[in-house]
Amino acid sequence: MNEVAGRRARGGGGGARRAERTAVSFETARFISRNIPNFEILNEEALQIIEWNADTVLEEIGVNFVENPGALALWRAAGADVKGERVHIPRGLARRLCATAPSSFTQHARNAERNVNVGGRDLVLAPVYGPPFVRDAAGGRRYATIHDFQNFVKLGYMSKWLHHSGGTVCEPTDVPVNKRHLDMLHAHMVLSDKPYMGSVTEPSRAADSVEMSKILFGADFVDRNTVMTSLININSPLTFDGIMMGALEVYAKAGQAAIISPFIVGGAMAPVTVAGTLTQVLAEVLAGVAYSQLVRAGAPVIFGAFVTSIDMNSGAPTFGTPEAAHITYGAGQLARRMNLPYRSGGAFCGSKLPDAQAAYETANSLNMALLAGVNFMLHACGWLEGGLVSSYEKFVMDADQLGTLHHLAKGIIMDENGQGMDALREVGPGGHFLGCEHTQANFKSAFWRSDLFDYKPFETWYEEGARDTQALAGERVTKMLGDYQAPTLDEGVREALDEYVARRKSEMPDAFV
Repeated sequence: MNEVAGRRARGGGGGARRAERTAVSFETARFISRNIPNFEILNEEALQIIEWNADTVLEEIGVNFVENPGALALWRAAGADVKGERVHIPRGLARRLCATAPSSFTQHARNAERNVNVGGRDLVLAPVYGPPFVRDAAGGRRYATIHDFQNFVKLGYMSKWLHHSGGTVCEPTDVPVNKRHLDMLHAHMVLSDKPYMGSVTEPSRAADSVEMSKILFGADFVDRNTVMTSLININSPLTFDGIMMGALEVYAKAGQAAIISPFIVGGAMAPVTVAGTLTQVLAEVLAGVAYSQLVRAGAPVIFGAFVTSIDMNSGAPTFGTPEAAHITYGAGQLARRMNLPYRSGGAFCGSKLPDAQAAYETANSLNMALLAGVNFMLHACGWLEGGLVSSYEKFVMDADQLGTLHHLAKGIIMDENGQGMDALREVGPGGHFLGCEHTQANFKSAFWRSDLFDYKPFETWYEEGARDTQALAGERVTKMLGDYQAPTLDEGVREALDEYVARRKSEMPDAFV
């Protein structure tokens, strides 16, 4: 037993359970379980055409697995026709390989009350991922730092409707590229007790993610359970690079989950038509999921679809558009036919500020994802400027509005209380319901209520400073960060994580590229 493992063993057990019982905790809603139908836009004929065309793409055109001879060997052994780095997958082979992937899985959090189920009728909400910039009203737009990263993890931890801590909630540019994953993982593990994502920017960083998770949870637990989700992007069109696939291999071998997700801007990286884009999405996901199962049959994976259209005048990506909705709905149907969990959607917008454009585009995107049957929603709050910026104010604005998804997903309750007949009998013609017994019994939970928006009369609103929503959100950010208290973590585990991060950083020189 090495030193870190020994310290983890000494710090676990009864000490960890005592720490859990005394942890400072903030209310977090359970992941969403839908009681409403999915919106299905494609009929059976359309679905069969897209599935046939996707298999045609894999067989006739093929996919590239670049700088990864091990992947080429696995495909060759599985029966694919490998020519150079191009893999031609016979019709039906990828789908047969995908059949071993689980239809759902549990991602465990260090606080077991915050475990999430990914798949089925459930929806897990995770924050923005990847922006190199941050913005707030006071400081404007600037490069993100590790301090910003830690702030966003804290905000995510304290956000009631957010189920997941996420991954790269912003890119801390003040930390060397080859070391920042250690600080980011450390923040997720220490500052929050919600589930989190692992690093994918280099296979060794994925391996660090697994090792740090073993310190946090215990090696035996990680070997038997899924404690991480990771985002594996495909270089659309039809290219799987060695770095991302190397990270996928690490996670699949360790039994940890991966989102296999094309990254598509329609018209630039895929055909301009909805059916053509869906064909490419399905082909890429089939190949990626199949490869994960070649690495380890039964490895948990998620069918991913990040798709937006392009403004043909400027070349900029657009969000909240009807075409993106059509693709998201259709990809959900294809994912369910593969019996896989589905990732898509988010608080998408192209606006530079948390303004009306951001609100319209975000509302369209969030509601679309709910109705599309998404199971894992990355970018659910904080996204600004086409994903270049993590916004403090928009983070709390979006996180507040995620409550509407929870309440929409409940559907219409038709039990005796829901029917309201007692209220109708008590009030009768010409009365009012404010004081009736049914209203008194239900008023606290009957209606969803924003914790951010201002519903005061004009005079009160004006006297209090005539604050707009961005100003209210800025005040809420300050209050949440001021109120933040870290969840208790066993001291032995904390020391072991600190030691691992320090040791790994000392083993390599700083690199900023």
